Amino acid sequence: MVGSQNSTAQMVVGEIVAQHLEHRLARKIQRRLGTGSEPIVYQALQSGEISLYPTFSGSIETEILQELLSTEPNVVWTRANKEMSRTAQLELLNPLGYENPPAMTVRTADAQEAQAATLSQAAEGKTRWKIGVSYEFQQRIDGIPAISNYKLPMAQAIRGMEARQLFPALEEGNLSMIAADSTDGRLTLPDYRVLADDKHAFAPYQACLLVRQDILSAEPQLRAYLGELSGKFTTEGVRKMSAEVDLNHRQPAAVAAEFLAQAGLK
Repeated sequence: MVGSQNSTAQMVVGEIVAQHLEHRLARKIQRRLGTGSEPIVYQALQSGEISLYPTFSGSIETEILQELLSTEPNVVWTRANKEMSRTAQLELLNPLGYENPPAMTVRTADAQEAQAATLSQAAEGKTRWKIGVSYEFQQRIDGIPAISNYKLPMAQAIRGMEARQLFPALEEGNLSMIAADSTDGRLTLPDYRVLADDKHAFAPYQACLLVRQDILSAEPQLRAYLGELSGKFTTEGVRKMSAEVDLNHRQPAAVAAEFLAQAGLK
């Protein structure tokens, strides 16, 4: 069974994985997409409710292992894979190709007024920022500390809220900067601008599939089939797929099927 977190991007990627396995294994694959946050989906994987799900090396490092030992992508992936195997009998497969670090997002008009393309430039200007983050972001050990590293001029304390409230609050002017996902479909719109994390304060968030080792052992061809997805994704591509669902109101299954056809995997 394929699971996923509850963001649109992760549900689409989960659907892509499920459809790909259906093509290769010639049988129906069950899904539990949109299960919840990283800890909830991880618990479902550990308990055997699901067999695999797409996640991020940085999420395992900061939310599951509760550590941040390096900002080098290969080091983080190696550490996450080693600890998942040692402590949970899970395997982190090779990166899928896209990344999903926190994207510090502002309105394009505000970025132009502040003359800021990076977080360092935002810190050097006169704008006093009103920053909002999700409650989940607040729990990350690289979250608030990474923002604080830039010493941004603040109009108020960083505000936590439900993730779905962030973009509306930004649009309405209640916030002037939010921590979004890099794969959020709304980032395809010209209204928003992502300020670059030029100090690399956030952990690397390489997308990978986390799989139960007993499933890989029971079905030897599964590893090769899942490996066919490695390197096939890009952050921009996943962002566009998210936009197709959230902004153009297409079904995730249709978007997933189109991706597989274009990738030559259907």
